[in-house]
Amino acid sequence: MQIATKRHTGAASRVRTNSKSSLVRDWQLYLLLLLPLAYFFIFKYIPMLGAVIAFKDYNMFQGVLASPWVGFETFREVFAMNGFYIALRNTFMLNLLDLLISFPIPIILAILLNELRVKWFKKGAQTILYLPHFISWVIIGGMAIQLLATNNGIVNNILKSFGMQPVPFLTEPFYWVITYLGIGVWQSAGWGTIIYLAALTGINKDLYEAADVDGATRMRKIWHITLPGIKPTIVILLIINIGHMATIGFDRPFVLSNPLVTDVSEVISTYVYKIGIQSARYTIATAIGLFQAVVGLIFLLSADYISRKVNDQGIW
Repeated sequence: MQIATKRHTGAASRVRTNSKSSLVRDWQLYLLLLLPLAYFFIFKYIPMLGAVIAFKDYNMFQGVLASPWVGFETFREVFAMNGFYIALRNTFMLNLLDLLISFPIPIILAILLNELRVKWFKKGAQTILYLPHFISWVIIGGMAIQLLATNNGIVNNILKSFGMQPVPFLTEPFYWVITYLGIGVWQSAGWGTIIYLAALTGINKDLYEAADVDGATRMRKIWHITLPGIKPTIVILLIINIGHMATIGFDRPFVLSNPLVTDVSEVISTYVYKIGIQSARYTIATAIGLFQAVVGLIFLLSADYISRKVNDQGIW
């Protein structure tokens, strides 16, 4: 017993000594690490204290601390709003469609680019694909109106010149959802492709050479080598996307929306904007945001748990 205790004490002492020597040796790296830590603490963690507004009858003149406490009364008011359920339904619907349509496309594009042998064409195609990621959604919304407007859009003018009926891309709910998804794929697919291309570089090239010796076709190599090689990356990104099912960006639905398609375009982010900013109901907006965050965390943890049970892979 005494020998074991001495060994444990000696091991702990060595760990402390190694930690101190590492801190002294690499103090510049630890100093550089303080900057991102300070960023996350100041701009990510401290603002979390504002979540207490969801449990108060917030008055900007009284401040957060002096505003009267109302408990869960705000959440009861939120859950009684019909508009909240419409926004929640649309958020899940658009995110689910995005997951089904937009998620696989970067994988397919990365595999196609990886199979190309002409380097100049591969680099040019990759640049063209991820360039839309750097365009602001405000600009994209203006481009969509110029191209897809029912009366004077370029696309519908071309259709009318061929004697065809104009398509209400932005004014009819069904076509609006298709347009929303298509523009989203165009804007984000190329950037997502970069992640999978980076993962493809980690696959051992000897596996492809061995497959060539065995006479495997290109499709066989993709199925048995390429896809298993990037499977961990796919799983991690899938879990993260599932964790965002209850959240949605503000820019994309806001710039593409209009009063004619509010039934499908009103999402949580735009609803919070209308309630919190335009109507100055900050307590309601904070409660919705907090609910959204909790649901997103539940989705994230559930997806990670299921992935670990099925594939023995997760984000932690």
